[in-house]
Amino acid sequence: MKRSAFPLLVPALLALAACGPKESASNANAALAASVPAEAIAAIDTATIMQHIRVLAADSLLGRQPGSLGETKTLVYLTSQFQALGLKPGNTDGTYVQNVPLVGITVKNVPSLTFTKGGVTKALKWRDDFVAWTKHVAPTAALKNSELVFVGYGVEAPEFQWDDFKGVDVTGKTIVVLVNDPPLADTTQFGGPRMTYYGRWTYKYEQGMRHKAAGVLIVHETERAGYPFAVVQGRVSEQFDLVTPDKNMARSEVEGWITLEQAKALFTMAGQNFDSLKAKAATKEFKPVPFGITASVSLENSLRTVDSHNAMAKLEGSDPKLKDEYVIYTAHWDHFGVGAKVNGDSIYNGALDNASGVAALLTIAKGYAAMTTPPKRSILFLSVTAEEQGLLGSAYYAVTPVYPLAKTVAVINIDGAQQWGPTKDLTVIGLGASELDDYAKAAAGEQGRVLRPDAEPEKGFYYRSDHFNFAKVGVPAFDPEGGIDYTGKPDGYGRQKRDEYTNNDYHKPTDEIKKDWDLTGAVLDAKLLLSMGYRLAGAEKFPEWRVGNEFRAAREKMMKP
Repeated sequence: MKRSAFPLLVPALLALAACGPKESASNANAALAASVPAEAIAAIDTATIMQHIRVLAADSLLGRQPGSLGETKTLVYLTSQFQALGLKPGNTDGTYVQNVPLVGITVKNVPSLTFTKGGVTKALKWRDDFVAWTKHVAPTAALKNSELVFVGYGVEAPEFQWDDFKGVDVTGKTIVVLVNDPPLADTTQFGGPRMTYYGRWTYKYEQGMRHKAAGVLIVHETERAGYPFAVVQGRVSEQFDLVTPDKNMARSEVEGWITLEQAKALFTMAGQNFDSLKAKAATKEFKPVPFGITASVSLENSLRTVDSHNAMAKLEGSDPKLKDEYVIYTAHWDHFGVGAKVNGDSIYNGALDNASGVAALLTIAKGYAAMTTPPKRSILFLSVTAEEQGLLGSAYYAVTPVYPLAKTVAVINIDGAQQWGPTKDLTVIGLGASELDDYAKAAAGEQGRVLRPDAEPEKGFYYRSDHFNFAKVGVPAFDPEGGIDYTGKPDGYGRQKRDEYTNNDYHKPTDEIKKDWDLTGAVLDAKLLLSMGYRLAGAEKFPEWRVGNEFRAAREKMMKP
């Protein structure tokens, strides 16, 4: 689950985008105004959502880790609920699951990362100072006296004439990189205040692979990363990845993070000043800096191949000409399973993240199932695996779709439900990206609510949940998050509750149902998302990305005859 901070306090009401010819605009407006069946709206209630959360976040599901008994129990529950609603199997093989082949890799020793310069050696402590892993399907992985090279933000962006590598050969070396995009005053470069994919940690590791680096170490900064180091520490348990034909051997041997404190000490050891070098890295003139330091670490791994699964069910459309086209709702079912104890509790229940999102998906499915006449197009309810391991379940579906992506109208993602009561707004991560905003605006307006943008676009939340895998291959994808203007609550209440969750519960065993939860807000949001999907399922034309959006070209290519 992405963890967004506080959205802007200024309402962001978007005008409807131009739809081209007047006839198309008229059709689009008709779709936005289509009447949603009353029986569907009435079927969405707090009791249903809470009951699903209670089951999915119970200790008996063991934290819903992929490949565990918790997965088996979760899939049994999801399948039973889909069947009870009368939904058809989502897979064309007649089942409610899609197999997702994963490999689970666990570091079983307690490694030490050592930096050496001349006769001086500095050892970093596992978990406290650094976290590292390998995606190689191999019993061991190591850095052995690997030369360290600082490559700034590790970005190569020809469209901005930006190259942090400048021809340096880092084959067999370990690159040290900063998180996020270069912070520039010039908002015409990269995303301005919005993080681009260049700023994501996944991109940094991909860069290590492209340049044949032996290792990649990302410097953690809480403000720039968007989460504390404790979140990174949560990755010391089993790591999952999709299995590639080369067993992931093309990736860097070791990937990891180091704390800001240890990074500053490393720069000092190299005879550099962290702040000064960081400032230089935020310029086009930056050149890679060899540190004259070597890094060594040895990882001993236990391996297991895992057949995990996406759960899926469909409601077939009522129009014979359109029922082979799909609106998809997604919500990841997985969490972190059983892990390190925190105050005596070792089960990472993931009540908000993302039992609540799956509960909302199932409740929306209940709404659709209650319709006297289904929408014209089909609806696919897709609960994916291994989101917490790098969006793996949605990545697998996006490259191995059960239904053609060219016939996929849009994706609506649910990564958490509103648990502190109703709000007058809805936050939309990536507001302005596509015509899906128009559908959201219309549905919100019926509830007397407004849309708000993410207040911290520099943290790249749009790239941090399952909708992104659909977006990057071209499918318009909508990523809502709870609002912050709470009905009957004082200013700052929303920020307070979000900060409490981020600091105390995010990716921890304490992410459990709380006494102060009020799911009336989750119901409002679920009704809004149902209204969006219903209208998309009956629209005359597919929604499009806005002109200039980074994913528009992929969609246009996909839709060509």
